[in-house]
Amino acid sequence: MAKVYNWQIKSEVPYPYEHKRPQKQFAVVMDLNKCIACQTCTVACKTTWTPGRGQEYQLWNNVETKPNGFYPLGWDVHLMEVLGENQKWEGDRYAGKTVLDGTETEQVAGWMPDDLDWINPNIGEDEVNEPVDIGTVLEKFPHPIWMFYLPRICNHCTYPACVAACPRQAIYKRQEDGIVLIDPERCEGYQECVKACPYKKSMFNYVARISQKCIGCFPRVEQGLQPQCVITCIGKIRLMGFINPPEKADRKNPIDFLVHIKKVALPLYPQTGLEPNVYYIPPINVPLDFLKQMFGPGAKHAVETYIKMREGREPELQALLHLFGSTDRIVRSFALSAGEVIGFDEKGVEIVRVPLVEPFQIRPHKDEKLGVVRQDIP
Repeated sequence: MAKVYNWQIKSEVPYPYEHKRPQKQFAVVMDLNKCIACQTCTVACKTTWTPGRGQEYQLWNNVETKPNGFYPLGWDVHLMEVLGENQKWEGDRYAGKTVLDGTETEQVAGWMPDDLDWINPNIGEDEVNEPVDIGTVLEKFPHPIWMFYLPRICNHCTYPACVAACPRQAIYKRQEDGIVLIDPERCEGYQECVKACPYKKSMFNYVARISQKCIGCFPRVEQGLQPQCVITCIGKIRLMGFINPPEKADRKNPIDFLVHIKKVALPLYPQTGLEPNVYYIPPINVPLDFLKQMFGPGAKHAVETYIKMREGREPELQALLHLFGSTDRIVRSFALSAGEVIGFDEKGVEIVRVPLVEPFQIRPHKDEKLGVVRQDIP
């Protein structure tokens, strides 16, 4: 059993394979302050990748309402039970148990959902954390009544639990982009990956008798394009790119800037020890204790930074957020120039240019040039 270093928890974790980071690592950032749970991402993924027999219940992308929504049922509640009560942070270093520490009988600590756990993907949708009386007035911020939407895909972890648990070595991490895939020719349907994944993003196909999961839209990524769930997002909450380890962070790289430089985007349950590569900008309307449990001790700094951005005190961050949903191409670097933010591809060629302030035009009620009267203008 090798020891590998996880920079998210600043600690070593046991892993059955030697440390070898890919040439570049697929990563996605999602801004939870903008998600409206329209499920456009879910439908885009579903119609593209999981329309087949045995995939009816498979939602490689799902959006759940926190704190009362889960898919499958109670997945993160079970995760907390697996990790136990010794989830201890010493500053920004995690000193508790991870799923990779395993158990007396298993290499990876996990749990297997029941069949019925998968039948209610919208459970808890739009439910707030506690009942609200008629006439309630909320005056504090963050206020005591809250909820938020959490979109989820496979995290394409640096140290995937599914890879560690598979007895057939049917799951592998691509060296060219860090995307985690299942080889259907090698998979024998043991479902050890389903049990091991703490995020429950490996799913079993009861018709094909193999496990299947989010593939990071790798055919698109190979063409320099962002995944379907990213480009179809109505709220423009997502940006896909490639992340460097912190010691190689590039300020011009959008993902590095959000994760390493500004530290406003955080991993989901970093205490799993897997170093997940989907990052979230935490919602600012939610109590910090809840956010720290989900995103680690960096939640307070992330929320404060986002509030500063809303107040106009983080212009570079604010500009970068304009690139979310602005192009279907993968943005490898960005720059600000004269009231615009510009995105570039891997060769430094400009692929998108977005104004920081949307231009608007006031049209007169009567247009003398065209000789028309506009009825919708008083």
